[in-house]
Amino acid sequence: MRTFLFLFVVLFFLTPAKNAFFDEKCDKLRGTCKNSCEKNEELTSFCQKSLKCCRTI
Repeated sequence: MRTFLFLFVVLFFLTPAKNAFFDEKCDKLRGTCKNSCEKNEELTSFCQKSLKCCRTI
């Protein structure tokens, strides 16, 4: 029972990691679709749903 409780607490409080594999790709798979580009990225085109295609410089 203690093992189950310990595993539950550990798994419950872990923050979910973002999986970039399933993000929408653009610009010949070199860019990603986002709401806004970061400082080290440039806007190359637009994606569906009014998202921007950002590519790392």
